[in-house]
Amino acid sequence: MKSKPPAAAPTLPDAARRGREIEELYQRFSSAGRRRLRWRRLLWGVSWAAWLELLAGLKRTVDLLAAILLLAAFSPLLLAAGLLARVSGGGLARAPRLGRWACEFALYSFRFGPGTTGRLAARLRLGRLPVLFNILRGDLSLVGPRAVSPQEAGEAELLAWKRYNVRPGLVCLWWIRSRANIAYSSEAEVDLEYMETHSLRGDMGIALRAVPAILFGAGMATAPDRIRVLGIRIDNLTMREALDFLLARVRDPHAPPAQVCFLNADCANIACRDAAYLDVLESASLTLADGIGLKIAGKILARDIRQNVNGTDLFPRLCEALETHGGGLYLLGARPGVAEAVAQWIHTKYPGVRVCGCQHGYFTPAEEPEVVRRVAASGAGVLLVAFGAPRQEKWIQRHLAETGVRVALGVGGLFDFYSGRIPRAPQWMREMGLEWLFRFWQEPGRMWRRYFQGNLLFVFRVVKERLGYPPGPARGESLREA
Repeated sequence: MKSKPPAAAPTLPDAARRGREIEELYQRFSSAGRRRLRWRRLLWGVSWAAWLELLAGLKRTVDLLAAILLLAAFSPLLLAAGLLARVSGGGLARAPRLGRWACEFALYSFRFGPGTTGRLAARLRLGRLPVLFNILRGDLSLVGPRAVSPQEAGEAELLAWKRYNVRPGLVCLWWIRSRANIAYSSEAEVDLEYMETHSLRGDMGIALRAVPAILFGAGMATAPDRIRVLGIRIDNLTMREALDFLLARVRDPHAPPAQVCFLNADCANIACRDAAYLDVLESASLTLADGIGLKIAGKILARDIRQNVNGTDLFPRLCEALETHGGGLYLLGARPGVAEAVAQWIHTKYPGVRVCGCQHGYFTPAEEPEVVRRVAASGAGVLLVAFGAPRQEKWIQRHLAETGVRVALGVGGLFDFYSGRIPRAPQWMREMGLEWLFRFWQEPGRMWRRYFQGNLLFVFRVVKERLGYPPGPARGESLREA
């Protein structure tokens, strides 16, 4: 019986690797290594605390100077508002709030009486002026998480415990996103995002973004579930409600297949001269408000839009939901290779999502039946079609039943963003409602007509409707598809 040959001696690279592993284990688990690890953690904690204190000191200096200047500038208005509050039967109110390190303080404001003058002063937000004294005292900062009441600091607040590392602020990131209709995450999540990224420069940016946020007006969570703009039906949902609808349709095999459309200012202009496209929007399962143009239209018409439910922001949330609940995606449209790049992005970010197939949008009419057959054979539950409006919506309406999918969405240029072919506007521009300006800067030759001529035409039509003229979708006038 042959004996086994002796094991080969480890090569030099293997020996070096084993030596490094042994040295690493010694560094981690020996008594000296544990001491070094404790000291490293201590130094990290002290460094982090010192950085927080330095940043807080710089912020405090800026807050103090700003409060002094604002008090000097608004002192006549402050005195007049205080006198008006006293005369109208109100006075100085103190509301308990939690500040830095969760210490309680009194938030100052003027309380006005029920008369006409008091209501006017309250409408002009004069009651907020005394908070400048809170900033002067160090209770508040100009920028920071919202000052919550002790009653709000329940179990939900445990998610945002880091908010108490800094002073609360007059302006917060969540407030800005709420005003811009893009507050898709909870307040606690946005506060955590602020705490992980805040800096003096970032706070200055938030303060500047507060100016357009004031002009946007407050988001209306109690707005009607369905409204009309230029005679076009809009399902006035939040991002969460839209996602719940999509998931319900994907999971229910007995429900009819759903078509979801996104309506922005450009789409509304198209619908005003393309009767077939308007009919598609009216018959769709959901038509969702997309973009700052619809929010402005809602303000003009006194029909508030709850949230900017655009496909680009909905897409990653849909992928996250499908990763948990199941259901495959089929990507149809854009240039050759773009859909495949989006599929790679999905595999990287959401590996649990099944991409059932990809197909570019440059196929001929003769190839269309084969494209529809491949979508149906893929077993996908959700179909994303990126042909551009109105072609994508009309295509979905014609072929929805044949594809066998549960939900089909027309997503326009979404594939270009997630493939990396075209970068999306930075978050701060989206919070200011300036994503359209970023797109114009990227492709001025293609976008100038849509964003300058088209947006002016859209506002003109909305103002006409506000003045009592018929909303004017021109049934019978067709638009040649590009």
